Amino acid sequence: MISLKESSSGVSFAVRVQPRASRTAISGVLGEGDNAALKISLTTPPVEGQANEALVRFFAELLNVPRSSVEIISGSQSRNKVVRIREMSAEQVRSRLRQSSG
Repeated sequence: MISLKESSSGVSFAVRVQPRASRTAISGVLGEGDNAALKISLTTPPVEGQANEALVRFFAELLNVPRSSVEIISGSQSRNKVVRIREMSAEQVRSRLRQSSG
């Protein structure tokens, strides 16, 4: 599983986005330990922020939080991103990610 970093501002974790996929879903984990990233397939293209918006919407629905609670804190112009989820603990995020991938 990926490394979740909990702070007063929320829970953050690394993701690697694959745009223009056949479906939007968690498609695996890349790397190991602290360098592990959740691989996310998105159907949207990486044009004019569409993939970033789709990523935020995907995590909001997956984790059952408002879109305003999901933030891309680094990598907005890259496939490698760091996402922060506010108003959840690391254990809550981990639990919901496990439920969705299994």
